[in-house]
Amino acid sequence: MSRDAVITALCAPSLAAVVDLVLWVEPGEDGQSVAHAANHLGRVRLHPGGRHELLDGTDPIASEDPMAFLPYERELAGEGPRVSTDNAYPYAAERVLSFFSDADRSPDVAVVHTPRHFFPDEGGHRGEHGSLDVIQSRAPLVLSGAGVRRRGAVHEHARLVDVGPTLAHLAGVPSADLVDGAGDALDGRVLTAYLDDVPDGQQRRVVGILWDGAHCSDLLHLAEAGELPGVARLIERGVALRGGAVAQFPSVTLTNHTSILTGVGPGRHGVLGNVYFDRATGERVVPNDETTWHRSAEWLHGHARTVFEMVNDHVAPRQTPRTASVDEAIDRGADYATMQLIRASGNSRGAGGLGDQLPDPHSSPFIGDPAHLEDGYFRWGVQVDDLGLQQMLQLWADPAGAPVLTWWANVVTDAGHHGGGPRSAMARDALRQADRRLVAFLDHLDALGVADEVTFLLTADHGFEGADESVTGSWRPALDALGIAYRDEGPGLIYLL
Repeated sequence: MSRDAVITALCAPSLAAVVDLVLWVEPGEDGQSVAHAANHLGRVRLHPGGRHELLDGTDPIASEDPMAFLPYERELAGEGPRVSTDNAYPYAAERVLSFFSDADRSPDVAVVHTPRHFFPDEGGHRGEHGSLDVIQSRAPLVLSGAGVRRRGAVHEHARLVDVGPTLAHLAGVPSADLVDGAGDALDGRVLTAYLDDVPDGQQRRVVGILWDGAHCSDLLHLAEAGELPGVARLIERGVALRGGAVAQFPSVTLTNHTSILTGVGPGRHGVLGNVYFDRATGERVVPNDETTWHRSAEWLHGHARTVFEMVNDHVAPRQTPRTASVDEAIDRGADYATMQLIRASGNSRGAGGLGDQLPDPHSSPFIGDPAHLEDGYFRWGVQVDDLGLQQMLQLWADPAGAPVLTWWANVVTDAGHHGGGPRSAMARDALRQADRRLVAFLDHLDALGVADEVTFLLTADHGFEGADESVTGSWRPALDALGIAYRDEGPGLIYLL
């Protein structure tokens, strides 16, 4: 009854400017959970495969098209306040069911912000993500190099849970071992349509690159315009999906870093968001913080298995490092990991305690407009990413000793999109400087004569949409008025107490 009251309150027309969707699950006739969505327009029961049962009013999820708002001109033309019936929510049932399948950590109700909601007092920014909707869920996906078919940009899409299995496959993990720690099949699949046919278990050297928060369509647009020559080099030697890769819900950082590197959704790996509540421990978990990134493996469920663990099981231990994780929180099993160095330091501030160990951002050769360094997150992102490139060059100083799988996370792209919103000067400066680091690494491999022997995968953890500073407000007063005890983490994850 409390949950129903919360849902009703959140679906009030007076909150339509800030509440896009309300999501929850209920037991079905067969005892299995069934996904539901509602807003001020109506309610619907969602089934895997895109089947909808309208329960009341108008279906608030009119489309699940993962290719909505393409070509890019359609996204630009459709930008602005829009109701959910003008939006698209790919794999709605599948993503909602995964999110609500953790008995201890899943909330009772999830609230999805409208795309234009601006809520800086509760952690919001000019650029936002986290939604179930297609633009905030669309991450870029580029495959390139050895073993990849040269197809250029194609009008297709994948899912972020497909990235981990694809990396593992390319690094030589046999199909039979693409399973979690309990032996169950992963949620993701190997993207074989873009790869050469090779014997199962054949090993290549693989470099996976994550540009946190990089906007898929703008990245491809800038690459085609000649402004991201590194990305263009990758696409010329491989394939780019215009529909990108659909993130898991919520489309936030740590949820999707973990989904990428385990090949399963949040209900299976346990990282329900950048902040969530664990009923079993009574703990408020905040994995997406500079003081806690190095602890992220602590919150993975025991049956989750990282791609580093999968690859290490099939690479001779005499080769060290077999796997490397650069500036990535989800590093469990990697032979070399930046977070290992932070853990070994014993600094209670984690990555926030690096201090003088980080390069001077003002002397970085990769930034475009130094004025963006006035933004603290952007400035820190420049420092972290410069240090990340240093690590990559060191790991690949001698190709004979380079890891079989190298994962390289970059953060300034997220800072630029949060600080300015997609397509802003700050966001595009971040993309260009990330590309300059990529070019430096590619040039390094060319100089070593091994670039053609390496397979590359470039992606992100989510997309971005721009908030509207005139669209403000909060649903908390409406919930407070119910007199029901609850926690609102995120905000948007409602736990009834």
